[in-house]
Amino acid sequence: MNDKPAPVGEPLIPKHGGYRKLRSFQVAQLVYDVTARFCDRYIDRRSRTHDQMVQAARSGVQNIAEGSLASGTSKKTELKLTNVARASLEELRLDYEDFLRQRGLAQWQPSHPALVRFKARRCATMDEFVAWVGEELTRTNADRHRPARTESEKKSVRVRAGQWRSVAASELAANGVLSLLNVCCYLIDRQLAAQASAFEREGGFTERLYRVRSEKRSAR
Repeated sequence: MNDKPAPVGEPLIPKHGGYRKLRSFQVAQLVYDVTARFCDRYIDRRSRTHDQMVQAARSGVQNIAEGSLASGTSKKTELKLTNVARASLEELRLDYEDFLRQRGLAQWQPSHPALVRFKARRCATMDEFVAWVGEELTRTNADRHRPARTESEKKSVRVRAGQWRSVAASELAANGVLSLLNVCCYLIDRQLAAQASAFEREGGFTERLYRVRSEKRSAR
């Protein structure tokens, strides 16, 4: 006679906490690192804006992590914290847009050549982001001073010079972070949709507890 219980198909506490592998977490962490550096360089450290921007960036990272850790026992908490992360990053996006607008700097379209190059680089670290800013500043200076050989090329150089006339490191960095925020918010929106779908389909911890107990009773 075999007294071993039948295997249970669903664990009471599922795998959770793998937030470091989430692309949304990785991008949010880069946004936080760059924002801390950006604010120290371009925002008065005594101002509320400095603290608010850094805290909004930190909230994005922390709440993605906390939501992932909470998902083992509360899908409702996971949803709530992921949504808090999304709201914090939206607040940060507005702060960067305000920075550009209030200083008369340009907010670039996604098709801007510098942003196209930035997205192609797929920066993953602060050093890679800083390197991009430096390269774009060098490129801008070279484009502005390189001699043109034909009338068509002369016109092209004049257009580029006009486009880049007000470009500074702060404008490059702000637009780069906005590009990262667009990606991060998109990823979190998908994450929220997946979490909501799973919650509707499977329920929360209470429903899981009921299913697991029912399985164990029927396996006796």
